[in-house]
Amino acid sequence: MGLGLALLSAVAFGGSGVAAKPLIEAGLDPLHVVWLRVAGAALVMLPLAVRHRALLRRRPGLLAGFGLLAVAGVQACYFAALSRIPVGVALLIEYLAPALVLGWVRFVQKRPVTRAAAVGVVLAVGGLACVVEVWSGLGFDVLGLLLALGAACCQVGYFVLSDQGSDAGDEAPDPLGVIAHGLLVGAAVLTVVARPWTMDWSVLRGTASMDGRPVAALVLLAWIVLVATVVAYITGVLSVRRLSPQVAGVVACLEAVIATVLAWVLLGEHLSAPQIAGGVIVLVGAFIAQSSTPAKGSGQPVASGGPKRQLSGRGTSA
Repeated sequence: MGLGLALLSAVAFGGSGVAAKPLIEAGLDPLHVVWLRVAGAALVMLPLAVRHRALLRRRPGLLAGFGLLAVAGVQACYFAALSRIPVGVALLIEYLAPALVLGWVRFVQKRPVTRAAAVGVVLAVGGLACVVEVWSGLGFDVLGLLLALGAACCQVGYFVLSDQGSDAGDEAPDPLGVIAHGLLVGAAVLTVVARPWTMDWSVLRGTASMDGRPVAALVLLAWIVLVATVVAYITGVLSVRRLSPQVAGVVACLEAVIATVLAWVLLGEHLSAPQIAGGVIVLVGAFIAQSSTPAKGSGQPVASGGPKRQLSGRGTSA
């Protein structure tokens, strides 16, 4: 179940680009698309925020951290990095997050890490380098690289904060409440950064071109808000609760692969042989990382945090 949720989250997050790109080409600023995405999702989740308003008193630090890091921080740092370095380089650095999560678990939490998790991270990052064809955009911009690294660190915050309280039983903060309040915090921060009052709102009343096919801008926006944000965050946080930050992080590398494949199918952006090979390597890395899953709290090295569950009778657990 945990692996299935992580895959669904990767598919949902990966579908954001193919919907956002036509809106950007139609005249919206990238930061405005991000603001519409987060603010729209916050509005959808507002009833849940009201329902779980007690979290504001019980876990204010968790909610603020999730909103600042997992929502606003990743988006702002990534788009700022894109203004200075190529997309492929920025993506590769951002998805160093799984390796950073392993470092957090090993050196900050003082918990051992399985060899499977480490090998999975190495394979996933190597495969991702092929998917984004990082060699075609190599350049050295110190500030751009630091911003991309900031996005990676914020993504680490997403995985670590998503796991908070997963061992607390009935006292654990409700994940839907955490997501709802985090989106509200993120929307508030991004409002200052994106300045939506300068946006060309008329673009949303028209159509955008998806590989030559006209699509209503509001339909694309609805996909970005409901699927690529609401569904993506819910399934992502729930997967971390069932797996662990480090395993969910490796599986999340599939987001870039899925985004590339969807761009090929829906936007006509063809894949090269190295990209296809890289996608296969990322899949192998994700499978290896989740192949050994001792229960939380055990003395065994950590590759995943959830209780052992059999998958398809093959003896692997997730």
